[in-house]
Amino acid sequence: MTSTPGVILAGGKATRMGGGDKGLKRVAGERLIDRVIARLGPQCAPLAINANGDPARFAEFGLPVLPDSLPDHPGPLAGVLAGLDWAAGLGAASIVTVAADTPFFPADLVARLQAAAGPSGLALAASRDDTGKLWQHPTFGLWPVALRNDLRAALEGGLRKIVLWTDRHEAGIAEFPSDPFDPFFNINTPEDIAEAERLIA
Repeated sequence: MTSTPGVILAGGKATRMGGGDKGLKRVAGERLIDRVIARLGPQCAPLAINANGDPARFAEFGLPVLPDSLPDHPGPLAGVLAGLDWAAGLGAASIVTVAADTPFFPADLVARLQAAAGPSGLALAASRDDTGKLWQHPTFGLWPVALRNDLRAALEGGLRKIVLWTDRHEAGIAEFPSDPFDPFFNINTPEDIAEAERLIA
């Protein structure tokens, strides 16, 4: 099977962290994005980063930096669309996306997303909380390039909520265990950095 391109979604504004790039914040001495690249690299190739603003701040990673193609930062789906447009140029059939602020996502993420793909080839990751409620993690997904024009039209029409669009296309769900902790734990605040360092230790 040919490898699937991977896109790291780093386009958020990190307002709860005081601004800047969350992916460049350090956890236990290592930048979040380094941890994400190390986790995604064995699962996907090639890799790219979705980010807006000056791409030079990511130059050292040697990866393409894909800005949103739509104005006003319409959210993670714009990053997905940028990734799909990039992958179309590579002749790829799909991409996998991950968030730049989630350092513990599963090492078998891509294989399990592919196994869970719905009829359109779309799949999202999910995990259960302590009460048994299933939470989708829509920044972690398998996205078919064939749907990129539909996604563009939806975004241009004002759609912002990822699951409204993924439900429309019958996305499959890859459920991951939350024991000993949720692998999709993401870092939004300085307190989250402290928690991540505790988990790493």
